[in-house]
Amino acid sequence: MSDIVRFSVSLETELLTGFDRYCADEHLATRSEAVRQLIREKLTNVAVANDAADVAASLTLVYDHHRAKLTDKMIEIQHQSADCVVSSMHVHLTHDLCMELIALRGPAAGLHRLAAELSGLKGIHQAQLVVARATAGPAHGHAH
Repeated sequence: MSDIVRFSVSLETELLTGFDRYCADEHLATRSEAVRQLIREKLTNVAVANDAADVAASLTLVYDHHRAKLTDKMIEIQHQSADCVVSSMHVHLTHDLCMELIALRGPAAGLHRLAAELSGLKGIHQAQLVVARATAGPAHGHAH
């Protein structure tokens, strides 16, 4: 476990009230946990923007499975990026719609390119890429 360091923050009353509302709405146990999550999110966004870190991501695609050759194109693109595609799961939503959940890992820029290529295919109704840090930093010291 990493060392915990305490520090104080000065905020305007209105900002603190809004922050406490956010903590309650998000069911966060403490202000400290909320601050930790916000800092991690910001650092992840910076790392992604700088492409300085290995990241993990999930790509969710909702698509019309009746679209000719769409599934074949999706699979072909994933195979071309086999170094980044960790796993995928296919879900039947309705008679016409399916959802593909793709777990990814690699350089942020490469994952964004892959997501753009897949989401740009005709027949894709919705696409969302969620990026997270793939490493916890030196304090945690091991990977699975």
